[in-house]
Amino acid sequence: MGSKLKPGGVRRHLKEKVVQMYEDLFHGTDPCINNPRFWEDLFLLKPKMSALEGEISRCTSDQLLGLKENINTLFAKCVQVLAHEHHIRVVNALLTLCSLVRGLYRKMQGDYGFDFINILIGFDAAEEQMQLLLNHCSNFLTGEYCDSLKSLSLKFLLVLATGTDNISQNTVLEYLTINCNFDAVIQLLSHSSTRNQHGPEAVLYLMLMVNYRKHEMTNPYTVNLSLLDDELILNGYGQVITASLADFNHKYSAHFMEPQGSGWFASLTSMVGSMFLSEEMATRNEHIKANDSFLLALYEAVHLNRNFITALTTATDPSTPPSPANTLDRGITPPTPDSTDAPNPAPTVEMEASVQPTNLLVTFLEYCSIVMQDTKTEESLNNVKLCFVIITCIAEDQYCNLLLHDANLVFTVPLHRLPMRHRKVIPEKTAHARPLACAVLDVMVEFMMSHMMKKLPIELFHQNVNIIHRLLCYQKRNSVRLPYNWKDLWAALIALAKFLVTNEAYLAKKMNIFQLAHQVMNIFNLFITYGDTFLSTPSSYDELYYEIMRMHQVFENMYSMSLRYSRTDGDYKESAQKLTNCLGNVRSIINHFTPKLDKWSQEHGISTLTEEQVLEVVRNNYDSLTLKLHDSLDQYEKYAEKPQHANFFANMVRSILSDTRQSIDFSAFENLSILQELSNST
Repeated sequence: MGSKLKPGGVRRHLKEKVVQMYEDLFHGTDPCINNPRFWEDLFLLKPKMSALEGEISRCTSDQLLGLKENINTLFAKCVQVLAHEHHIRVVNALLTLCSLVRGLYRKMQGDYGFDFINILIGFDAAEEQMQLLLNHCSNFLTGEYCDSLKSLSLKFLLVLATGTDNISQNTVLEYLTINCNFDAVIQLLSHSSTRNQHGPEAVLYLMLMVNYRKHEMTNPYTVNLSLLDDELILNGYGQVITASLADFNHKYSAHFMEPQGSGWFASLTSMVGSMFLSEEMATRNEHIKANDSFLLALYEAVHLNRNFITALTTATDPSTPPSPANTLDRGITPPTPDSTDAPNPAPTVEMEASVQPTNLLVTFLEYCSIVMQDTKTEESLNNVKLCFVIITCIAEDQYCNLLLHDANLVFTVPLHRLPMRHRKVIPEKTAHARPLACAVLDVMVEFMMSHMMKKLPIELFHQNVNIIHRLLCYQKRNSVRLPYNWKDLWAALIALAKFLVTNEAYLAKKMNIFQLAHQVMNIFNLFITYGDTFLSTPSSYDELYYEIMRMHQVFENMYSMSLRYSRTDGDYKESAQKLTNCLGNVRSIINHFTPKLDKWSQEHGISTLTEEQVLEVVRNNYDSLTLKLHDSLDQYEKYAEKPQHANFFANMVRSILSDTRQSIDFSAFENLSILQELSNST
């Protein structure tokens, strides 16, 4: 009996036929010499992606150059098979392409010296082959093909788009701009069935392609996104983003209502961290980062396309969550508010909101109120910064402001507050519908009140105050009287001013606090000079003066601080001088009303005046008050991505590329059900 053991008693390792064919291919000789049916047989077999990528990884750059002819032929044969009538062959060819391209990209990460396109396709054939390939992909996405083939086509496009850490260095994407498939991909968002299955990957791919050399060339993806005016597609785009953010919000709300008696809640300092208490900090950051791609997609739409503003505020029924499910649990539909198997009841405010219509902006503002609670890590800080950039773009748009301030377009926005030692967090039981501008201001006020810390996130504070300023400018220019409790905003601004003055010795060594203080005082000057034209009630203007008089010591201390720095030759001299000048009106108010109040107090024999008594003195002494009219209080520098934020977005895209590259999953194509689907669709 013949032995099946190799010399030394080691059993021969039996290889799959497809693996042997890969080895033949990478030996460098023509594989058809020993097997004339090599190419026909190859695409009948299910690809072994790890084996093909392993063969590539074991080659040096010089060896790959020597194998160029075989690799070029493999690529060309894959493209040729995409036109085959049998879908199993087509899927096998696409999987082989994914593996081939991904393997070469990974090899390129360690050695940028060899020419990727030449080894993959060959320079002479590259343009023609890529055109054929991308035409096939577009055909699969738009034609009557099964979901598996559409999904695999999108995954292949993502493999192409995520090959390099710097997307603008990915020369393969030049062919994707020459043969732009924007229309084929965006059409997937117009129908609920295809949006359910492919929405996240379609939006992700388009967002990445928009960022390809965006400041260096006329990018057709950027142009197409900016001109898109199909309301159905724009709403579909918005629904994909809404679904991701809404699922994140729902998970937070469910944990928010866990019984406090369980012990862990009371000791937890981060509400965002409570969502993922059983997981490590890194895992929590991954959950926050999972929404970066959708936030960036939202930013690109808001920044580039004015038609998208309508999709931001288009009402949807919260009882039927928009599709698809988000990336945290891909393929699982987010639970509805009345779900009987929800692990925890939603907060009261969430239950109140569930009977109200919602929209993308409502969901986004709720999301902001959650993620901004924790800015300790770089991931969360960047996430919040991106949220504030988006709100800045919204607050600058005239049409969007019209919708934000429309008294007939009201929504209930469930906002979440950070638990702090000096206050208890009680869910609002009487949340009511208001114009969306009120919710934006609430988010800004809450951030201000909860982030006054020694490690001050000053850039976020600049963004925060700038957003408030933009909303007030719109209200002033259009005489819009927003039904808002302005005392909350004034209290937050005064608290911030007091914090800056109190911690000046520490903060001034690390950052320019005078610029931020100047922004705060500009807002007060806007209220003082023009408040009577946009404050909600006549009494609101009186209450503004009351708050200034009540907290006059804060403003006096700020003046002393700014005067001190403006008289020295330090780094902040110019900023301190500007702050000193813009404190003029507040000091005039204090100097004007202080003797009036003292006189009234003496005449009536009262040492401590009530609010109503102070207001009476204020109302009776406006006429003799002289104020200075500051120039350009309602002017601001328009948002521009470049140069100020170009590096931020480049790093954000780099992070998303890395995460996406690692998360592209082909395991679904191992299932027998997929083969059955392909067989039935052939």
